[in-house]
Amino acid sequence: MSEVTPISLPRSGNVATLLFGRASAIAVALIFPLVLLLAWGWASARGWLPEQILPPPRYVWQAAVETVQGGDLLQHIGFSAARVAAGFAIGASIGLALGLAMGLIPTFDDYVRPTFTAIAQVPTLGWIPLLMLFLGIGEALKIVIIAKAALVPVVLNTAAGIRGIPRGYMEVADAFRFTPAQRLRRLVLPAALPQIFTGIRYGLTKAWTALVAVELLASSEGLGYLLVWGRQMFWLDVMLFAMIVIGVVGYLMDLVLARVEAHFQSWRVEAL
Repeated sequence: MSEVTPISLPRSGNVATLLFGRASAIAVALIFPLVLLLAWGWASARGWLPEQILPPPRYVWQAAVETVQGGDLLQHIGFSAARVAAGFAIGASIGLALGLAMGLIPTFDDYVRPTFTAIAQVPTLGWIPLLMLFLGIGEALKIVIIAKAALVPVVLNTAAGIRGIPRGYMEVADAFRFTPAQRLRRLVLPAALPQIFTGIRYGLTKAWTALVAVELLASSEGLGYLLVWGRQMFWLDVMLFAMIVIGVVGYLMDLVLARVEAHFQSWRVEAL
């Protein structure tokens, strides 16, 4: 008679502890925003700043409801998300390839790193006047600026992660006579993955901030445009709402990448 493998079910106590831990973490994370909201409402109610400078929270809430109901918010988020996705995909792809080459080939790193470091020292927005001469102020300019912003941290962190692999690991790969492809897939990428993901997350943050900045300068749609449009029309409630949305969307993108990183590195936790 074949044995039946029992199915292990999580204990109710463990589930309750997990839910309580997550609820506690969320509560702690919300304390500071709630304090800021209360201070904002208190300052507005006391009239410490005129409404033309600091609108009350209820005005911002009304602007948020009107913007969402009118459908404008989703359109602006869609334009911004499409731009940052395209630019980040290009910048991160080139950054991974360049970072791998710099980390794996010391001679290539010696030739490329000085020039790359000099280029990286120029702020992303500093390239806009030059690129405008070649690309104009259309979508190509926005994509290139976003790609450049994402490129630098991905390259630096990928190269640093590869250079930080212990020499003993390489000696084990030599002992097993790994081919270059096997060495890359089984050793280099898994060992450098934490540093690589750090660069990807930081690159996404840089890409998002560059997107908003370039939309402030040259755009007729997107969250950056919504921000500057509210300022130009002196609709400060709309401007503040746009700032909140920019921060929330950026946080959610980083949270998604953090979950992806945790998924790909779950084997490290299981191996402990």
